[in-house]
Amino acid sequence: MTQTVPVELDDVVGGSFFHREFHRHPPALAPRYKSSIARSPKLALVSIPNSLSELSGPLFGHDTIGPDDNDLTVNFAKPGSRPALGERIIVHGRVLDERGIGMSGMLVEIWQANSGGRYRHIKDGYAAPLDSSFGGCGRTITDSQGGYEFRTIRPGAYPWPNGINDWRPSHIHFSLFGTGFAQRLITQMYFEGDPLIPQCPIVNAIPDPKFVEPLIARMDRHNTIPMDARAYRFDIILRGRRSTQFEGQAG
Repeated sequence: MTQTVPVELDDVVGGSFFHREFHRHPPALAPRYKSSIARSPKLALVSIPNSLSELSGPLFGHDTIGPDDNDLTVNFAKPGSRPALGERIIVHGRVLDERGIGMSGMLVEIWQANSGGRYRHIKDGYAAPLDSSFGGCGRTITDSQGGYEFRTIRPGAYPWPNGINDWRPSHIHFSLFGTGFAQRLITQMYFEGDPLIPQCPIVNAIPDPKFVEPLIARMDRHNTIPMDARAYRFDIILRGRRSTQFEGQAG
């Protein structure tokens, strides 16, 4: 499931470190996204260099990843019980740097709502039922080419109290860790063809519609499992001109 990503010349000129282009990312304060009003910083941001303790740890252990941690259809189900309910899908792709080189050994975590659009969270009051066989989270380690894969179910859309009739599109949250827990990026993945994407206030906080495209997973018929699961491809680019949009970036 690997794929060569074309490298733009501008991405490899100027040294080994490539600054993030913050204008591509959603601003910290986006008034139509009501939660950002309370969460956004009130003072100018200050850049603080990493200390030795942040660079050297804490670290995650590869031996803590279980064999079913990346299969959300079964990793929460009790032994002998049915798998999770919903449309079965495979989400796969590569984690890449700004040069198109795969990043191996990265911890990738996901969390999502169930097929009815409800999270297994004490504060989720949506009326959709919980699925006793679906926990809604998983994790894996990228391979030598930066590849990752999850088996899960397609999450449902759900209403949220941002506006009178706001609905979140079907989406999956991604968290990526580098060599330690202090190196973390968070983003969201959407599904090709979902009509709710252009209506979502969170998506519309991204300053240019063309920057939304890297967040939309495309259906991948080449890796679909017949009579079982459709596949979607979602590559994540960490830096550079083609960087994926991440949460918590200063606009």
